[in-house]
Amino acid sequence: MSEILERTSPVSQPSKLRIIDSDIHPTLRSESDLDPFLSSRWRQHIREYGKLARGPYSKRNTYPRFQPMLSRRDSWPPNGGPPGSDLDFMREQLLDLYDIELGILEPLMPSNLVRNAGLATALCSAINDWQIEVFAARESRLRASILIPFEDASAAVAEIEKRVSDRRFAQIQLTSRSTEPLGRQRYWPIFEAAIAHDLPIGMHIGGEAGHAPSASGWPSFYIEDHHGLIHSMQCQVTSMILEGVFERFPTLKIIMIEGGFAWLPTLAWRLDAHFDKMRSEVPHLPRKPSEYMRQNLWVSTQPMEEPENPAHLRRIIDWIGWDKVVFATDYPHWDFDDPRYAFPCPLNEAEKHLIFRDNAVGLYRL
Repeated sequence: MSEILERTSPVSQPSKLRIIDSDIHPTLRSESDLDPFLSSRWRQHIREYGKLARGPYSKRNTYPRFQPMLSRRDSWPPNGGPPGSDLDFMREQLLDLYDIELGILEPLMPSNLVRNAGLATALCSAINDWQIEVFAARESRLRASILIPFEDASAAVAEIEKRVSDRRFAQIQLTSRSTEPLGRQRYWPIFEAAIAHDLPIGMHIGGEAGHAPSASGWPSFYIEDHHGLIHSMQCQVTSMILEGVFERFPTLKIIMIEGGFAWLPTLAWRLDAHFDKMRSEVPHLPRKPSEYMRQNLWVSTQPMEEPENPAHLRRIIDWIGWDKVVFATDYPHWDFDDPRYAFPCPLNEAEKHLIFRDNAVGLYRL
């Protein structure tokens, strides 16, 4: 096996096209990595009581989805730490190999959805400090995400205000699973803070909200749970549109990360059809749902739907808009997208520059 890996490993070559990667997952080497950034009160709390998550399990890492952290077999660093925990190995496997100009960190750790609101606030703050000290401060090509305890809007806004002056933070991070649909007005202070500081919101797929991941209940199979993640993204988009978030905050930028995007046109058509029949229920919306989608939503490329006819993918992106797509590798996860082979359809030079770099430059204030 090692001989095969040596023969097939890609060789780093200078690229004419600079790449901005919108989805890189850093990982703690161990839970103790956060100790320097937590007060003694919360360190003691975690030792004695743990982190009570909103999901049904005592620990979040249920097999097989989070074992081991969804990662590629070759992404374990030589030092024995978990994938995504070693900056030098991240440089070797991703930043240097593919000539990544900038990468956006997306930490996926039990923090903003633990049940204890005070602990959620402390963990988000600690993870934000950790992102900077361990990654962004040591590597100028990396930018952090502001992790927020979004179930407590006032605490979330305070964490945004605390971080916004540090330009090493590129976005605010949310998850697609929450205790209530994110369009509800109790979350609006977060959106208000985002536009006040011209920060996009990266809505990453996943999270645990204590509800069954399917509208029909608990699934039997991992493939059901995995596919159901897309439904959570569709529900959040629908909620934010119909509750009037984008009408109230027209400059809000939502990046849907790792949620696919082929479903956007069909969702838009269905919502527009319902809107034509039942618009009296939502008089606060002067425009069709599809118009808000085109105005306020961006998507990342990974995981990209790959239809048998590549021309169908082009038609989908035509509808979404070539200026609304940003590139993502999802490193170091198992469904990582190699930028050299990610697109099943050919792109012209203008399209390549938009997706691989230029769209992200404006979106992330780079």
